[in-house]
Amino acid sequence: MDTYKHRVNYYETDKMGITHHSNYPRFMEEARVYWMDKLGWSYKKCEDLGISSPVINLNCKYKKNTTFDDIIEIETKLVKYNGIRLTIRYVMNKDGEVIAIGETEHCMINKEGRIIKLKKEYPELDKILYEQLDKNKENL
Repeated sequence: MDTYKHRVNYYETDKMGITHHSNYPRFMEEARVYWMDKLGWSYKKCEDLGISSPVINLNCKYKKNTTFDDIIEIETKLVKYNGIRLTIRYVMNKDGEVIAIGETEHCMINKEGRIIKLKKEYPELDKILYEQLDKNKENL
């Protein structure tokens, strides 16, 4: 899968000229939207079908700073999935060095806010996610 690239904007930096830490969850979201597009199940498609995937947990370990105009390459991998919840890992690099590692955990819900069992309600998406999980386990 392609790596998502984000160029740090000037407004994403703080008074010290460093990318503000609050932007990294946004970068993870951008990478996740890109990843879902590549899977053929865009966020738009999911929303049109009434599927939402709220973030129920997020963590990020910051290792190195970035600044305006840096290119951050974000590798996105599904690392856990059980048919209801999924965890996505983001490894963010600049010039080949890891600058941050994050994870988001999600569940899938319908328009009423009830949890969706993908295998039952959207088996095609369930299959794709399990295939991604298996692929990522093989590449560890």
